[in-house]
Parts: sequence; C-alpha cells; structure tokens
Amino acid sequence: MTEILVLYYSRHGAVRDMARAIATGIEEVEGAAARPRTVPAVSTVTEATEPEIPAEGPPYCELRDLEECAGIALGSPTRFGNMAAPMKYFLDGTSVQWARGTLSGKPAAVFTSTATLHGGQESTLLSMMLPLLHHGMLIVGLPYTEAELGATTSGGTPYGASHYAADNRSVDEIELKLCRALGRRLAGVALKLSRA
Repeated sequence: MTEILVLYYSRHGAVRDMARAIATGIEEVEGAAARPRTVPAVSTVTEATEPEIPAEGPPYCELRDLEECAGIALGSPTRFGNMAAPMKYFLDGTSVQWARGTLSGKPAAVFTSTATLHGGQESTLLSMMLPLLHHGMLIVGLPYTEAELGATTSGGTPYGASHYAADNRSVDEIELKLCRALGRRLAGVALKLSRA
C-alpha cells in the first residue's frame, strides 16, 4: 500500500475537514492509503508545551512520517497571506530531511482555508509550496479539467484546494469535491512515480 501523508494544522476545524476529504480522495485510488497527521500549536510562552498526544484527531507528525510517505498533502489556515506559524515551525525543523533528500522526487499538494474571500488563498498555497520545492518535491495542482474549479464562487484554485470560511461557514460540497479530486490526483501521481 502506498501511503500519502496528509499533514495539516487546523485552528477552527475547516482545514481538518478539508484534510478528511483529501484523505477520502486518496483512499478512492486503488493501492493508496492516507496517513493523517497534524502539528502542535506554537506557544508564545517558552515554557508552555503541547501534550505528547493530541486530545483528539490524528497524532502529531514525526519526521519518520516524511521518510515513510510516498507523497504529501500539506494544509494550513491562512495567516496574513501565509501559512500558519505551527506549520512553518514544523517545516523549519526538517533541515536534516532536506540534507538527506528524503522528500526529493515525491509529489506534494497544498490546501488552505481563509476567513475572507480575498484573504490570501493563492498566496498561502504558493508560500506552502516554497519549502516543498526546496525539498525537491513535485507539486501537483488542480487542473481546470475538474469542472467544479470553474463553478466555485468560494474556494478552489489551480494551485490547490481552498475554502472560504467566513462566519464559520462549513466547507461546501464543491470545495469538498475539489479536495477529494486533489487527493485522487496526488495519490495517482504517487503511484505512477513509485512504479517508475
């Protein structure tokens, strides 16, 4: 079974819901399985720490998850047009994996949620791609052959799946379809690369 890491940080649940839909899409591809993981929040108090195991949801990502995966779907809420600090903090701790080329040649996809319609969905997705490109990963986006990409009035970009979460708006059906499509596409590419 080819495992795809679905690594995300979610503050209010929208990115978590997107991650679940992406994982569903991954598992719709024969021979692929999703490995959901999250990252702990970052505290402004240096003494504060998160528990070893989250109270709910998937476990925290370990660096070995990066080594064992055949691809990564990376998700974060938008913070001023960029990924949230907890995801950036986790990625900043992967220099050993970068030096070893652990992720080089593996496919990756990105997804985000914004509180405002023009709150930086695309800039966040692009900022999340940068460390993945430095790791040598191959970026997988959403092509316009996905009909929902041209029909959405909320979230969805060719750079990756996105969600418009104004007033705690739930991830809508079109956004979920695009998340599943991104998961299927990522898993399909990972399987092709692993067979090559």
